[in-house]
Amino acid sequence: MVVVVADRVTTSLAVDHLHETRHVWGPFGVSLTFNSGFAFSLFSGRAVLVTVLLCAGVVVLAFAVGRVRTVPLAVGAGLVLGGAIGNLSERIVGTHGGQVPDFITLDYWPTFNLADACVTIGIVALLLGHHEPPPDARGVTSPSPLDVEGAPHRPEREEAP
Repeated sequence: MVVVVADRVTTSLAVDHLHETRHVWGPFGVSLTFNSGFAFSLFSGRAVLVTVLLCAGVVVLAFAVGRVRTVPLAVGAGLVLGGAIGNLSERIVGTHGGQVPDFITLDYWPTFNLADACVTIGIVALLLGHHEPPPDARGVTSPSPLDVEGAPHRPEREEAP
């Protein structure tokens, strides 16, 4: 929910107050553009198709997030889901005909918004956090040492024969 609110607030501020391209610092700048496609303008000009696909993607992501059992995967999945909902909400309730305002610029990188950044960071977190723990001496894969609720994992003791 934090990602969605932060995206909506920053997007509203950009649309209301950003009227010219500005260099901020180093490779960072701001410039308001509108994107009818997915990230990097994939499927541009097909706002209805993109909106339908995003709706389906959000439903699938919501179910997947409910099955996550480790903190790194929960954070990554939450960022991806929050970013997807942020962009979807802008397409549905925004006043730009299904287009999403993008306003953060980097040298040699397409313009993006906070929701896009969260999706990207979330995917990286999912890739880095998705690994199988090594099997224990019995060949059984051990659960993560930290579950989503934050309780440490305590392996069960085996009875000596």
